[in-house]
Amino acid sequence: MAEEKILQMILKELEEKSSRIRGEQIRDAVREIQTGKRIFVAGVGRSGFVARAFSNRLMHLGLTVYVAGDATTPKIGEGDLFFVISGSGETDSLKAMAEKAKQCKARLGLLTIFKESCLGRKADVVIEIPGATPKSTLDQKETSIQPMGSAFEQLAWIVCDTLILGLMECMQCTAEKMFERHANLE
Repeated sequence: MAEEKILQMILKELEEKSSRIRGEQIRDAVREIQTGKRIFVAGVGRSGFVARAFSNRLMHLGLTVYVAGDATTPKIGEGDLFFVISGSGETDSLKAMAEKAKQCKARLGLLTIFKESCLGRKADVVIEIPGATPKSTLDQKETSIQPMGSAFEQLAWIVCDTLILGLMECMQCTAEKMFERHANLE
């Protein structure tokens, strides 16, 4: 199959799946991020790459943000938001971190396929993305033309960028202002 055709199939799949993401869930997450004293993000594997990219843009907005597990990440506490990206919502290390965050009175945000997952049941705000993953034992309603969790990870990236655009509007922050915070040790 021609690569151009594959690309169009992927884009069509993402467009169809994105049309089923609920706008109110994104708006709720924007409000949750805005009210967080500090934002801690986490994900594992490719979802972890998305979480790191998201933290980068949150920093560009001027928010105080940390990637959970990094050596320079302080302890989480009351008033903070722990934002997790997990397709299955069942990743053991993320469940342990979420439990600790909740014990410390932090709020929990989740970007997932399964709002009924362990993490989904603990979360204060959930954005549910249609997708498939081989890592869940929950009922898989979705399929994908792509392997493993690729469609979820791609949509997670786009949803995180959507959150950034929503935050930019609420905070009246321009791309030019964000660029002033861009790294200069490159």
